[in-house]
Amino acid sequence: MTTTDPTADIDVVKEQLRQSGVKYAIASFVDIHGVSKGKFVPIDHLDNMLDGSELFTGAALDGLPQDVSDEELSARPDLSRWFQLPWNKEFAYFPSSLYTAGQPFTASSRDILKRQLGLAADLGYSFNLGVETEFFVLQDSAAGPTEVSDRDTLAKAAYNVSTTLDNASWLGELVSAMNELGWDVYSFDHEDACGQFEIDFTYTDALLMADRFVFFRMMANEIARKHGHFASFMPKPFADRTGSGAHFNMSLADLDTGANLFATGDDPRGLGVSALGYHFIAGVLRHLPAITAVIAPTVNSYKRLVRQGSMSGSTWAPVFVSYGNNNRTNSLRIPLAGGRVECRAADISCNPYLGAAIVLAAGLEGIRERLDPGDPRTENMYRYTDAQIAELGIAQLPRSLGEAIDEFRADSLSREVFGDELYQAFIDYKTEEWESYQAHVSSWETDRYLKFF
Repeated sequence: MTTTDPTADIDVVKEQLRQSGVKYAIASFVDIHGVSKGKFVPIDHLDNMLDGSELFTGAALDGLPQDVSDEELSARPDLSRWFQLPWNKEFAYFPSSLYTAGQPFTASSRDILKRQLGLAADLGYSFNLGVETEFFVLQDSAAGPTEVSDRDTLAKAAYNVSTTLDNASWLGELVSAMNELGWDVYSFDHEDACGQFEIDFTYTDALLMADRFVFFRMMANEIARKHGHFASFMPKPFADRTGSGAHFNMSLADLDTGANLFATGDDPRGLGVSALGYHFIAGVLRHLPAITAVIAPTVNSYKRLVRQGSMSGSTWAPVFVSYGNNNRTNSLRIPLAGGRVECRAADISCNPYLGAAIVLAAGLEGIRERLDPGDPRTENMYRYTDAQIAELGIAQLPRSLGEAIDEFRADSLSREVFGDELYQAFIDYKTEEWESYQAHVSSWETDRYLKFF
């Protein structure tokens, strides 16, 4: 059960928890990766938690810029939304804001998104977001991770009914849990790679969607573990299979009426997007190389953002700073129905609060400056050579985490959205990750070079 009443009263919420069988509340926030962290209290102490009783040392967590001598952080729950754990109903999960010294902690991921949503509201907009969750469910074996179904072996495994049914036990439980929480799952399927699945559920405001995305990754893993499996949110677990995206489906709505401001029946470009929507697209394209560091945040992410490299012949992932119609070879795609923009560069490992915040900030800049994205690309972008792309004047997405961090560092929007502290902490952490990867000697290298010369 959840409540979305922004004026939720503490006593009312406590009574809702008791009636639902909840005994313990979790004040949860995320680290730089978007992984849930938190403390647990009996619900009789929810009042204390709301006043900041649950303290955390930021220096003990990845990417929370604190020294060991700094005053601790407190996690203060958002009473307007909580999730009862479907797999253990004695616990309720509260997305929380971070405070230090009695003031909001400026490097809190969730609050960084809230700040951008506030700027959108100042312009009269709310930001709606849907996220397509792609992930692998596998099981450990002596030979390494394997698919749950021994029939899951097809070179083109997408939409296969038999292997989806072989996974029905954990998959059905996960979908039921999501619907029990009121998320309205409207579709799920076997994705392109063996062992890969996608679950799609109804869009909502960006803050709630980010809360749900973080909770989803935890819930999917817990339910998979019940069945002897594990869920993987690694963007590209296998070199010869497609990677896992988390496509952002975005639109702005009128803050008062809720009307979709990207939808129109009069689009000269024929894609079903309003002038406001095109300004938003142009802003995102302007900053997309820097944004990519946030929505594709790992070394492994850039093994997904390539043209080829899967059994089915295509990665289905973007490599160019371009937009177009229903064509999936663009970074920004307008689905057939129009009225929304899909960012296909985002992957399942991203911190959704930071990803949504920087994409929204870029889109709002495009609106303020009335930017135009140019003509849409409707052709198969994969067929162009690098030389042809350069001749067309189309930029490419970063090809590595190192390149992405350079773009993030150089773009003034990054510091503007993240704030000074998290901006530098993000660069420092991701630079160390990249340098550690570069220094690592892989089995590919030893297999190729150990006896080569």
